[in-house]
Amino acid sequence: MHSRHAPRRPRRPRVTRSLGTVRADRDRDAASARVRRGLRRVRALGTQGVLTAVFLVLAFALAAGVERDPRWFSPSVFVLLLLVATSVLRWRTLVVVVAAVLVLATALALAAVPTLTPGAVVVLLLACAAVLVFAWERERLGLQGAPGALMLVDLRDRLSAGGRVPPLPVGWHVDVEVRSAHGAGFSGDFVVTRLAEGHRLEIALVDVSGKGQAAGVRSLQLSGALGGLLGAMSPPRFLPAANDYLLDQRWDEGFATAVHLAVDLRTGGWSVASAGHPPPIRLDAASGRLELLTTAAGPALGVVDAIRPEVRTGTFARGDAIVLYTDGLVESPGRDVDQGIDRLLGVVEQVVSARGGSASAVLAGARAAEDDDRAVVVVRRR
Repeated sequence: MHSRHAPRRPRRPRVTRSLGTVRADRDRDAASARVRRGLRRVRALGTQGVLTAVFLVLAFALAAGVERDPRWFSPSVFVLLLLVATSVLRWRTLVVVVAAVLVLATALALAAVPTLTPGAVVVLLLACAAVLVFAWERERLGLQGAPGALMLVDLRDRLSAGGRVPPLPVGWHVDVEVRSAHGAGFSGDFVVTRLAEGHRLEIALVDVSGKGQAAGVRSLQLSGALGGLLGAMSPPRFLPAANDYLLDQRWDEGFATAVHLAVDLRTGGWSVASAGHPPPIRLDAASGRLELLTTAAGPALGVVDAIRPEVRTGTFARGDAIVLYTDGLVESPGRDVDQGIDRLLGVVEQVVSARGGSASAVLAGARAAEDDDRAVVVVRRR
């Protein structure tokens, strides 16, 4: 007789990993990672060694040329060599090249080369000092040669990319203009925009403490964080969340002013909230009047806990516009801020109300000083 039940397959033993095995695997992975990092460093050092050898050979060749034919080889060629070396060498290898140049210059001076005058020696010494100082500052920032400069360019482009306006429905127009102090590549003022849920446009204009390159790093970090917050939560919660983020950073200069505008592109409804920022300007196209969207005075971001900015609301009609700006347009030595705002109101009336001008036209009309960062955003419903 055959049994009606098929014979059971023996169960496979459950494989369990002990805590010691897990730790061993983790230690092995960490060791592998250290080996890979070490190999990368060896390859980098190998490249630096080859480059250093090339520059040393060039230095000796140039020294020989200065000694044998002073008419064609001037001691100033050492300055050019140092400038090129600065762009590709790291700090330690650059010090070797600078030391070699100084030794060769000393040898040429002892050989009484006629073109190595006291003035040429002073210029060469100053060039060596300047190269070393520049390379040391770059080393502190973790930037190495030309790729480090390219990284700064990429960071600057990322900062400006956050302010690009997304495609908007017909009838809506947003114009953004940001200019840094003295034309520097980084600005303490920046704009982040986001089109949430396909119909809610949100814009944050932020002014980080400091200006130009001094505020550029903080602007970059803050723009990335605020770009993630923008549109991810309801508009009334945006500035309190941004304030919490700034407080967590514990920066020495850890404050920033900001204004946040949210617009429903279907209905035209808008809301504005501010944290220590100059009041936006609203143009009522029907009456031609300009209104300051003032709110209760509140602290800037990163100063106190649990801020609750006052929110102003309204509706965009055809032709209406709202202008956001930073204090670089209204503050200047010897002039009260209220006077600067009154002057800006006149510019907005002439440029935006009468001619439908752009943000760059507002900046040009304001004639603000070049020693501060400036930013303008014009939002209009046509």
